[in-house]
Amino acid sequence: MEILSFSHLASTQKYLVSELRSKVLHAPIAVLASEQSAGVGSRDNAWTGGEGNFFASFAIELEHLPQDLVLSSASIYFSYIMKQVLLELGENIWLKWPNDFYKNDEKIGGTITQKVNDTLVCGIGINLKKSQNGYSALQSDISPKILFEKYLEALEKFPKWKHIFSEFEIEFELSRKFSVHIENYQTSLGDAQLCNDGSLIIGGEKVYSLR
Repeated sequence: MEILSFSHLASTQKYLVSELRSKVLHAPIAVLASEQSAGVGSRDNAWTGGEGNFFASFAIELEHLPQDLVLSSASIYFSYIMKQVLLELGENIWLKWPNDFYKNDEKIGGTITQKVNDTLVCGIGINLKKSQNGYSALQSDISPKILFEKYLEALEKFPKWKHIFSEFEIEFELSRKFSVHIENYQTSLGDAQLCNDGSLIIGGEKVYSLR
């Protein structure tokens, strides 16, 4: 997959979505920025930061995704593959349902997905070097470019959802002491039931992970 590198973008996600919609760019394509000034986080929160941290988005045609992947679980799927790559690079992090990267009890990054026509666009932001956005950082010297190359290499193997889920299902237990925002309400994950499609049953209602 081709990677377009920029010294600065307002948002890798907004840039890529705009270029796809205008048909200037076509999937598969990836975008990496050294700095980001108006990035998009969960619930429309900003995700910004300077050099040394990781700001990237990529687009994949839906037909190339694993057949057993439910799109509502794409954020879990893409995030968990990144978590695996970081573990291979010696970083001990885990994935909080559905799309937040944590080191111990502190958030260091997150993932956001968006469907654009027949493609899925995924943006990932991780505080590798500097604590920003009110969150912690890995304090790592990993190069964002090398991390992205290794991630895309792992992603392009397109592991089946069931294989990713079998590992995430075990790790989900770490999420139980946390809460998530669902329809603007903060809800505990303590008694949540994780379903095979990546959704949760909370208070008798099914909640999907797509953000």
